[in-house]
Amino acid sequence: MFKNPFSFKGRIRRLEYGLSVIIGFTAMLVAGSLSAAQSSNAVMVVVVLIYVPSIQFLLAQGAKRCHDRGATGLWQIIPFYGWIMLFGEGDPGSNEYGPNPKGIEYHDDWDPIANETKEKEASNQEFN
Repeated sequence: MFKNPFSFKGRIRRLEYGLSVIIGFTAMLVAGSLSAAQSSNAVMVVVVLIYVPSIQFLLAQGAKRCHDRGATGLWQIIPFYGWIMLFGEGDPGSNEYGPNPKGIEYHDDWDPIANETKEKEASNQEFN
């Protein structure tokens, strides 16, 4: 978990995304509390040093979660799409952004309806 947390490449699971949101917003909350408590220049430097990596971390993790759902990272700027990223299932199997982070690959033979349809098509072709 948390491999290359500042990278925008790859895919992550819902759990990692949820933990990333909690960690990122907690860090920003602590920084905001520091700036509210004191307004000296030293405190503001510390706040910026916390905010910038936190924003980079949240954007990178959000982009990877978008990738897991088969979308570009820009989708995370859509209002309320974060809820879909948090609770929505990712693409089964590999997609253009990488392998399934769950390690589960989707195969057609796992789908009984698709298999039944293929069998019917194959038997129809034999009789034609």
